[in-house]
Amino acid sequence: MTRESTLADLGNVLLRSILMTVKVKVVDKAGALKPDTSVPPAIACFWHNRILAISAMFLREYPKGVRGGVTVLTSPSKDGEILSRLMAHLGMGSVRGSSSKRGARAMREMITLLEGGQDIAITPDGPRGPRYTLGPGAIALASETGAPIIPFHAKYTSCVRMKTWDGFIVPLPFSEIHVTVDEPWYIPTGLNPAEFEQFRTNLEAHLKANAVD
Repeated sequence: MTRESTLADLGNVLLRSILMTVKVKVVDKAGALKPDTSVPPAIACFWHNRILAISAMFLREYPKGVRGGVTVLTSPSKDGEILSRLMAHLGMGSVRGSSSKRGARAMREMITLLEGGQDIAITPDGPRGPRYTLGPGAIALASETGAPIIPFHAKYTSCVRMKTWDGFIVPLPFSEIHVTVDEPWYIPTGLNPAEFEQFRTNLEAHLKANAVD
């Protein structure tokens, strides 16, 4: 068994142990989690340090059998391998890529998955930051495919913030996680560079405004 596999297994046990005691409250403004949802395959977008909260929400609230499943964009690094294996434990797929490695191939894979009915999850400041800086990938993918971006926000009644680049957040046992599934953002095709940058900065500001540090 590899180090990455062992750490993913431990992470799965830890996450599920914490979530046995944690309450997850969801406000679904998009209507994406409803059994009769009309929201098409979408790009879930949330900050890297909120991965555990959003994973908890998906585990409990994602309408399996209604939507086509979730695939997460993870980096091609060893840390990305751990996250990829952890997502598999949670019933999610993964695409490996970043702006510096496998970026074009990852984009093609995500386009294919969206066209096949999968939802894609992206942490736009990952895998190395800077924290709360939105990279171009989500905007480019949405513009290319017409798939909506759905911002996800998470707040905690009690948590620990790790001393990592992103201030990774771990909810404490018996706490509450409040997740908001925001209204979809549709990005036009054929954007010029200035228009593209405007959408990027607008989405970055929106996600920042809902992140409480």
